[in-house]
Amino acid sequence: MAKKTKEGNPQTIKNVEQTLTTTEQFLESHYKELLIGLGIIVVLIAIFWLGKIYLGKQNEEAQSQMYQAERYIEMDSLNLALNGDGNYLGFIDIANDYKYTQAGNLARYSAGICFLHLGQYEDAIEYLNKYSKKDKLIGSLAIGATGDAYVELGDVEKGVAKYIEAADYAKNSFNTPIYLMKAGEIYELNGNYNEALKLYERIQNEYPESTEGSSIDKYIARVKLLMK
Repeated sequence: MAKKTKEGNPQTIKNVEQTLTTTEQFLESHYKELLIGLGIIVVLIAIFWLGKIYLGKQNEEAQSQMYQAERYIEMDSLNLALNGDGNYLGFIDIANDYKYTQAGNLARYSAGICFLHLGQYEDAIEYLNKYSKKDKLIGSLAIGATGDAYVELGDVEKGVAKYIEAADYAKNSFNTPIYLMKAGEIYELNGNYNEALKLYERIQNEYPESTEGSSIDKYIARVKLLMK
């Protein structure tokens, strides 16, 4: 048998050489653009990591400032919690000065709750709406608190809408039945018994083991009696 040669196909070798030559020509012609593009990528990566480090330090600072503000809440000193005491910042300044941090975001929620308890409902709505609802539990509480503020302002329709939004946002056995109950009671007080019954029955069917679920039967019986 004749031995097979290991030499490559001359045409194939020629094609490879032409491809290499074309690539070299492209690199030579565009090396400046390629270097600029590579430099931009390196800069963007550096900015990303430096920003991450910077925000991490900012978040630590904000958390240390928030510690005292949270203590003032425990002491029922809501004005100090909001505005600070001269040595430590309050929630308002933390929310503004550290707005891009997790702690700054949480400060917006805390400020909203303080305003709600102080009866400054429009301010409460403003700060609660600014809170970025990344956490389902706290996000639901923020939406529900916004509902409380609207109800206190006399805008019952918006308040009920927020309660139902808060219930659906959380979808857990703690928050959801609380806000379904709040919305149901307002519907009932305003004579909208059909809607009240729907929400009460939802608590009965979906959250029977919740605190609200343990006493929901009497609410259902009452609203059915009112519907006759």
